[in-house]
Amino acid sequence: MWTVLVILLIVWAILAVVGFAIEGLLWLAIIGIILFVGTVIFGLLRNRSRKGPSGP
Repeated sequence: MWTVLVILLIVWAILAVVGFAIEGLLWLAIIGIILFVGTVIFGLLRNRSRKGPSGP
């Protein structure tokens, strides 16, 4: 699961860099940033739900 998330984060980061590098593709940078943040949030929520409640 973590390998898929890391691969997606790398792809989204590359899309954002390409979008900023090519002026006409600013929309690509915005989509890359949104997908990057969404993937990070998804990974954090998924990790938090796996731990479950801790207690006696």
